Amino acid sequence: MLSYLKKWNTLRNQILVVFLFVMVIVLSLVSMITLKQVSLLIRNNAENQIKQTAIEASGRIDSLFEQLNTATKFVMTNQEVQRLFERIHGGEKVTFPELQRLKSVVNNIQANSEGIYSVELYTEDLKQVFPLDSSMKMFQRLNVKWIYEADRAKGRLVWIGEDPRNPQFYLAIRRITLMERHFANGGYLLVRIYKPYFAITEVNTGQYVLVSDPEGKVIFSNNSSLTDVSSLNQRSATVINQTEYMVTKQSSNKGFTVFILTPVSALTKGVNSIRFGIIFAGIIGMLVYFLCSLLLSTIITRPIVQLTKTMRLANERLLTVDPKMVTVNEIRELNSTYNQLVRETNHLIKMVYQKEIVRSQSELKALQAQINPHFLYNTLESLRWSLEEKGEEELADVVVSMSELFRYTISRNVNDDWVTLKEEFRHIENYMDIIKFRFGDRIKWHLSLPEEWENVKIPKLLIQPLVENAVVHGSENRTAPCTITVAVKPVSDRHLEIMVEDDGVGMDEERLEAVKQAMHTGEAKGKGMALYNVKKRLQLYYKKETSDGITIESRKNKGTKVTLRIPVNGGER
Repeated sequence: MLSYLKKWNTLRNQILVVFLFVMVIVLSLVSMITLKQVSLLIRNNAENQIKQTAIEASGRIDSLFEQLNTATKFVMTNQEVQRLFERIHGGEKVTFPELQRLKSVVNNIQANSEGIYSVELYTEDLKQVFPLDSSMKMFQRLNVKWIYEADRAKGRLVWIGEDPRNPQFYLAIRRITLMERHFANGGYLLVRIYKPYFAITEVNTGQYVLVSDPEGKVIFSNNSSLTDVSSLNQRSATVINQTEYMVTKQSSNKGFTVFILTPVSALTKGVNSIRFGIIFAGIIGMLVYFLCSLLLSTIITRPIVQLTKTMRLANERLLTVDPKMVTVNEIRELNSTYNQLVRETNHLIKMVYQKEIVRSQSELKALQAQINPHFLYNTLESLRWSLEEKGEEELADVVVSMSELFRYTISRNVNDDWVTLKEEFRHIENYMDIIKFRFGDRIKWHLSLPEEWENVKIPKLLIQPLVENAVVHGSENRTAPCTITVAVKPVSDRHLEIMVEDDGVGMDEERLEAVKQAMHTGEAKGKGMALYNVKKRLQLYYKKETSDGITIESRKNKGTKVTLRIPVNGGER
């Protein structure tokens, strides 16, 4: 899984993912804000439209009530009606023909008034005057409180509500004021109204409309189950048959109230289409943006990928020039800089290679001109025999050691870079024989090589520079004898330690740190330089098998110890 993710972890995919991530966030925010604003706008427009409908409905109720008021006012102010009730108010007797003339007056006005079923006239002492076929008292017809309400209204039409004798009608009452008698109370006018008179039919499908009178009683409803408006007065929404409705209430000037119940789903009916449109547009936009982002990220990263492939060839030692590509200035500059670097590097490699060939040839010719191994061996051998004939045994041994030392150093064989520990120790012994001839008894040595490790292969001349360091630096400015010890011991099944130790002058902490620093950087001469060369040879021949193959310890006037750590099976050859 991790390798699969690494495969897709490219610059192009990262740019593409970032582009898409930003686009998704932007589109989501824009879509949510747009949808919210559009939904709010649609809902507000719908609510305003419903509110306007409620206002118009309440205005229509007021208009219908005003028509009733006008019609009854015509009856009350009619000259015949005024004259008749003035006479009754004055205590005069009214004849039957006079009462019959009221019928034509009332019927004429009633015929021109919509919604009025009948008109009843009563005297101030509540006796019925019209219709003529009834002698009912007014307090038998309705509650006395409405008579008091009519008196307080001083001639204005007062709404009573449902007719107690016939629920198919509504009642309204007004007092008859006598204009010629200083608006004295002449009697009462009671009007019966058709129930459908207040019906409201101009509503949308799914909406419910209720109209309540000033007493809070429903006088119209297009839903027979909705007959109570007490709960609707206290809330802006209600639930009917598991459907949520928004309640819009509008009161009229005459005390009537119109309630319009609209399904909430109807208010947001257009929002679903808009939401679908926004989602569809977002998907199309994402697809277009993905294709554009893919094209753009490919265009941006193609020259970088090409340059990366070209640079990767450098690991295979193929420094090639990257072809020029038409792209942005920064990448073009990077490509140009890389090409210039490749050309200069190739030129330097060629020059260094040629110089190395020339120098190697020159050194070889100089060495061949100066030293002829066979001539040197023959000369030293002749010198040895000459010294033995003269009895100079000590000098003869030195010459033998020198001859073997030169033979070991400059001789060549099939595997010249690698020798056994036994051969290296033999070379060290020859070197010490020569050194003893120079220093005398001031130099002593002890070589320790267990027999089982004699055939372990090591790089040629790996130990001798350390022995030379011990001789030169261990015994400098010292008259007392200096003992040099070279020993080999195993530290594990796979590794050996080669120790070169002297009991000479040693080093203080400051000098020791300087030598260690030079051993790592190669920026000094003397002991540090020899150690640096040995360290580099260890790294070269043993590769990663000796991450830190050389250590050095020293104490002032106590001596110095250098330890090499090598694998038993040798390194890469």
